[in-house]
Amino acid sequence: MGSEYFINSQELENKVRELLPSQGGAGAGFDLSASTQIIPIIDLTESAEGSNVRQDLQTSFSLDNITAFSIIATTTDIVSNTGYWRVFGTSYNRMSSSATRTATIRVTDGITNKNLFANLTAAGAANLLQTLSYDFIVKLGAGDTLQGSCTADCGLNGAIRQIASIDGTLISP
Repeated sequence: MGSEYFINSQELENKVRELLPSQGGAGAGFDLSASTQIIPIIDLTESAEGSNVRQDLQTSFSLDNITAFSIIATTTDIVSNTGYWRVFGTSYNRMSSSATRTATIRVTDGITNKNLFANLTAAGAANLLQTLSYDFIVKLGAGDTLQGSCTADCGLNGAIRQIASIDGTLISP
């Protein structure tokens, strides 16, 4: 059996009252105590939130939960639904001796564009290929659209998967 000790610290008592008003913050408080007895703490947060999937597995892809895209020399809407989205793939640019080549992924509200990823290749030697990979999570609010845009001799290939709704509710793979 463990021993019990009383703690007399006004600073600690004030902090408990501030953080836990139901434990004495609204009225007369009780002395704090400590014990040498070991009490296990079980974290049930994931189960209470409705998810039993490890955090690193939460963003995984499967056959049923991805939408693939391929964009070549055009601008295309990738997704316009609200929520949190994982975006994964590769881009390529073929260098030209006369023109700059650009592949971008951006968020737009129809007026303002914000680039999240850009693969820019300046004019130079012809027929050299540059590839870059990307993997990020984006939040799309109401009215936002995720777009891919490529100039000539450029492309974006990838997939998206919604990992959470706009209120943060996780979507299991």
